[in-house]
Amino acid sequence: MRTLTYLAAALMLIVAASLLPAAAAQTVPAKVVAEIARARLATTKYAMDLESAKADGYAIITPMIPNMGYHFLNSKIQGFDVTKPPILVYVRKSDAWQLAAIEWVYPKRPASPPLPGAQYGSFGAACHYVDGSFVEAAAEDKCGKANAKTGAAFNFWHPPLVTLHLWIWYPNPSGIFGEFNPLLTPFNND
Repeated sequence: MRTLTYLAAALMLIVAASLLPAAAAQTVPAKVVAEIARARLATTKYAMDLESAKADGYAIITPMIPNMGYHFLNSKIQGFDVTKPPILVYVRKSDAWQLAAIEWVYPKRPASPPLPGAQYGSFGAACHYVDGSFVEAAAEDKCGKANAKTGAAFNFWHPPLVTLHLWIWYPNPSGIFGEFNPLLTPFNND
């Protein structure tokens, strides 16, 4: 009977391992692993504490983007430094916020990737408002002084951007650099 129990347990482990997403088995370069560790240490205070991020200058710039999150920007942070990401990407369930990813944006794809294996996404030209809402617009002069739907004041406009996500606080079967994260589906309607 004991042998049968061990055999059943071993079989369950084999089946469970075969169900893991391919991304979980992907090889992440050693340099990226080291940079992830640095980024996690630097952003630990924000992991479950959105108020700390706000106190340090991060302000909401998007509503919940499905399978991505709410984006908070610190406009004073420029350039690429894994310990000082300009954008923190959160998910929310009721009043609980959790940091999921960090992000950088560029006007065009970098000539050389800031991290080995970097993959990029995109975000169209848009007018952003102080409540985190945004409206797609090809030029800043197309932005209203207030969002017509929410009444929120205009904050800033940007041209089309290249995005770089680093999913250091929430697993992503699409990969550490994936633009979207299918595991965030439960957060899409909160």
